[in-house]
Amino acid sequence: MAAADDAGGIDPALLGDFLEAVWGAVVDGRRLSSTRIARYRSVGEDAAAGGVALRALLDLYLSAAWRLWRHLPPVVGAADDPGGVVTAGEVVLRATDDAVAALTEGYQIARRQLVRREESDRREFVDDLLSGTSDLPGLLRRAPRYGLHLTGPHAVCVVRGTTPFNDGTTQVAAVERRLQGAAADADALVVTKDGALVIVFAAPDRAAVAEVIDRLTEILGAPDRAGWRAGVGRPGVGAGGVVGSYEQARRALELGRRLGTDTAVADAADLLVYDVLLRDPAVTADLVESTLGPLRDVRGGIEPVLATLEAYFAAGGNATEAARRLHLSVRAVTYRLARVRDLTGIDASQADQRFGLQAAVLAARALGWPQTSR
Repeated sequence: MAAADDAGGIDPALLGDFLEAVWGAVVDGRRLSSTRIARYRSVGEDAAAGGVALRALLDLYLSAAWRLWRHLPPVVGAADDPGGVVTAGEVVLRATDDAVAALTEGYQIARRQLVRREESDRREFVDDLLSGTSDLPGLLRRAPRYGLHLTGPHAVCVVRGTTPFNDGTTQVAAVERRLQGAAADADALVVTKDGALVIVFAAPDRAAVAEVIDRLTEILGAPDRAGWRAGVGRPGVGAGGVVGSYEQARRALELGRRLGTDTAVADAADLLVYDVLLRDPAVTADLVESTLGPLRDVRGGIEPVLATLEAYFAAGGNATEAARRLHLSVRAVTYRLARVRDLTGIDASQADQRFGLQAAVLAARALGWPQTSR
């Protein structure tokens, strides 16, 4: 049909009985019935579900209407009854307007329902993926629909800002566009969960992690100015690997906050020692308390002492370098180390005693001690 060709070659069956209905309306001099209008609303819904563009659907009906015009009885007999042409024109325009309005309404309702259903399906997939559902084969089948191919290694990045992230916000949409680009197989999923921005991405190497952080910085701004922090999990293969990386990213983010590091992005790969220390919280808390407990009431507070120990260990046991990093005199550093030795019985300058003390300091930071033990 020529009208279908005008509309880009869509199925002419979408017209249904529109031509017959308009013809009958002109002959009888009446509007389309409510039953017929409701039928066109259903056509609009079906077209939306079938992926037909609304512009093409409306073009089909409008093209059919103007092509029908010259064949209508009042137009053919216009010489005998010129006034009938005017009446016919009004009926055709009114019928076409009613049909187009019903098509558009049905189409838009169906599209909204489809979007809601897609959003619901996507949210269900994300929840299943990040919670570790037992239906791993099902996840692998569903993943490509959302841009993931889980046969390769993937990592998860969890970002928290000064305000919660929500689906559909400008920032989230911008991050998604920047990470996925124009590629259909970008292998990255950007979602929000519990107020955090969660990114699942292909991570064949460390460069992939750096790329994601660079893109986040481009969109969200520099972490120190924009106030966001992130945790990155270690790469893993399959749906199980994503779950593990997600949990690692969450722990890394929390650890980074507790440790108060200058680095806004905490990478689980760099925090393995804390995973070991925190594997048994009760044992870890006992290590901290038994080792560092005597320092609770040290003059000037325990925080300067912990900071001194951290700097001393970071400097490889060099008091002069530790003093430089802390902007203190060497004498002040050696005094604090001596107080640690006197109160705990542990000499930080002795290699055989240093390891346990350093482990206790690391664990204290991870646990938020001594505040958490009050």
